[in-house]
Amino acid sequence: MMEEGPPNSSEGQQGWFAARNGSSSSLDLESVVQPLALNPWDVILCISGTIISCENAIVVVVIFYTPTFRAPMFLLIGSLATADLLAGLGLILHFAFVYFIPSEAVSLLTVGLLVTSFTASVSSLLTITIDRYLSLYNALTYYSEKTVTRTYIMLILTWGASICYGLLPIMGWNCLKDPSACSIVKPLTKNHLIILSISFFMVFAVMLQLYVQICKIVCRHAHQIAVQRHFLASSHYVTTRKGIATLAVILGAFASCWLPFAVYCLLGDYSYPALYTYVTLLPATYNSMINPVIYAFRNQEIQKVLWTVCCGCFSSTMPFRSHSPSDV
Repeated sequence: MMEEGPPNSSEGQQGWFAARNGSSSSLDLESVVQPLALNPWDVILCISGTIISCENAIVVVVIFYTPTFRAPMFLLIGSLATADLLAGLGLILHFAFVYFIPSEAVSLLTVGLLVTSFTASVSSLLTITIDRYLSLYNALTYYSEKTVTRTYIMLILTWGASICYGLLPIMGWNCLKDPSACSIVKPLTKNHLIILSISFFMVFAVMLQLYVQICKIVCRHAHQIAVQRHFLASSHYVTTRKGIATLAVILGAFASCWLPFAVYCLLGDYSYPALYTYVTLLPATYNSMINPVIYAFRNQEIQKVLWTVCCGCFSSTMPFRSHSPSDV
């Protein structure tokens, strides 16, 4: 990367990377007043944001305009899609404001939007995991009014906490006046990013524990069904392996996308090369890209609606049936 030159020089013009002190170190989410040279990494993030927005907009529209999609499972999927949609829009808006409408105040707003949306996305994944676990653990009482109330409580807590996290840099907890307090992502402070990273590891630990319990319940249920219906041991093995493989894909995708960035947030600081931040942040955005595929497009009810919209007909090979969140 190039050093920052005089105020009117075209040299050293960069994207989100900070070059305030003559070095391109951490990812700079604050806008600069001078024109910026287009950074290829920023273009990739903007393209990712566009794909994320399109995918999740489809899910949000389908769930919002389909009256039958009001069950707790669909509300949580809708929350996840909304969070990922906002994340995609945040990436697009930030790119536009940084390169075309430089403004410190507007940049802080887009940073707050990104923090809020990504926090809500991760938290929504946790609520979906909790819902799946409870649908198996309390199968007999799951379809009750208590479940709906619990779902709304989880949604309120998810978005309340996410909005609070996003407001912190806007309300003054940023490093605009103290560059030494900056993290690998400017203008977020090091302490702010540490809190976000620790929160992620807590969420990941809870999800891991819940999915372990889900695996145990799935294996036990599969064994009981095999015994009751006198299935062969091989059939029981295939069913169990399929369920565990699906859970492994879900948890593996989440971990592979977010773990590199979360670890780097704890270990890195503003003096590290910004390239490292781009390399770890980009996979994190991909999580919002694959969430619709894992949690929405695999659902047969949503598939049926999409098939109807696209083809104007119902597929005879795609029967409609009510799925529970535990269907894996």
